Amino acid sequence: MAITINIPETVAQFTQLLDRVQAGEEILLIQNGIEIARLVPIQNVSQPRIPGQDKGKVAIAPDFNAPLPDLILNDFLNSNLPTP
Repeated sequence: MAITINIPETVAQFTQLLDRVQAGEEILLIQNGIEIARLVPIQNVSQPRIPGQDKGKVAIAPDFNAPLPDLILNDFLNSNLPTP
C-alpha cells in the first residue's frame, strides 16, 4: 500500500522518503489534492547469464587480428582531433 504526502512536506522529509522507497514502499506525491508523481523502488529485472546462449549467432572474421590497411590506419594516426 502506498503512502501519500503533500509536496511541501517532501522537501523536509526527502531523505527519509528515499529510505522508505529503498525499503520497498511506494510513495504518492500530492499537490492540491491531486496525485502528481509516484516514487517506487526500481525492480531488478536482470536475468542470470547462461553460457552458450548465443552460440551460432556471433561470427568472428578470420582476419580479425590482421593489421589495418594503411588508409584506415593513417586516419587514426593523423586525426584532426585535439590531443589532451
